[in-house]
Amino acid sequence: MNTIRTAMLLAFMTALFMGVGFMIGGTGGMMIAFLIAAAMNLFSYWNADKMVLRMHHAVEVDERNAPEYFAIVRDLAANAGLPMPRVYLIQNDQPNAFATGRNPQNAAVAATTGLLQRLSYEEVAAVMAHELAHVQHRDTLTMTITATLAGAISMLGNFAFFLGGGRNNNNPFGFIGVLVAMIVAPFAAMMVQMAISRTREYSADRRGAEICGNPLWLASALQKIAARAKQVVNQDAERNPATAHMFIINPLSGQRMDNLFSTHPDTANRVAALEQMAREMDAPDPEPAPRGTGGDGTARDEGPWGARPAKPDERPKSTPGEQRWGRDAKGPKGPWS
Repeated sequence: MNTIRTAMLLAFMTALFMGVGFMIGGTGGMMIAFLIAAAMNLFSYWNADKMVLRMHHAVEVDERNAPEYFAIVRDLAANAGLPMPRVYLIQNDQPNAFATGRNPQNAAVAATTGLLQRLSYEEVAAVMAHELAHVQHRDTLTMTITATLAGAISMLGNFAFFLGGGRNNNNPFGFIGVLVAMIVAPFAAMMVQMAISRTREYSADRRGAEICGNPLWLASALQKIAARAKQVVNQDAERNPATAHMFIINPLSGQRMDNLFSTHPDTANRVAALEQMAREMDAPDPEPAPRGTGGDGTARDEGPWGARPAKPDERPKSTPGEQRWGRDAKGPKGPWS
């Protein structure tokens, strides 16, 4: 089903690309656009994940420089029965994360430093489990390719502005065609939002909760991310809005309503679905996040790389067969540990 959906989406995006080309340069422009779209489809299949990671200045990390973050992803991938994906970190104070890659064997997950610094260990695990669910459902190919093609359509619309609608070109619609092409470009992101079904987020939420073991961890994480995302501007995402649908929470300002054209379901609806799942699973309430004091002496939440237990005995104990997302106080330490 995902293969058919991907093929239909690529056909639609290619047709849209050709339509913009026709508005700019007539039949000749349409053929050029078709050749460009065909080449981009092929290129995107193999390289779109690298392009998206580069757009957001993601840096690959491993167990030497980010041991705890890396270990979370490794353990979750094992829980899900997935190959170990490449792990990336994005230097950005907005808590967020996304997954990319053409298949589980060539997948990558990325989290921002804001996510690691502001969420509890269990919440980070739940977020990365959600991203691995996208990998397992093979959503990442569609999400990544549509991001690339939507960006290309926007650029084609910008070309219309410079080419103009003079009599010397092959545009059969003249300046009207140019205007139409320029209007289509801003709606490219909306087309992506409509094409990427928001039910995928609900599905990834549910599977992610199964992978990490507690839906309430993810519910808590979504609430924290949504609240912080409204306060912190993600400049890379603002420059590349076609990639917004790839994140666990919309990184852009605005567009947070649960309507036909939003990239994500409303956070409250997602939390309600996870809480219902928790009741069905009889999942225990998550333990309160550790508390610390800021420079002004006021209490603040600590992420997994904040205050640590003073003694190893204070770390929560796990029962046989239970996954514990505790910290290895004796393990190697990196800059994000």
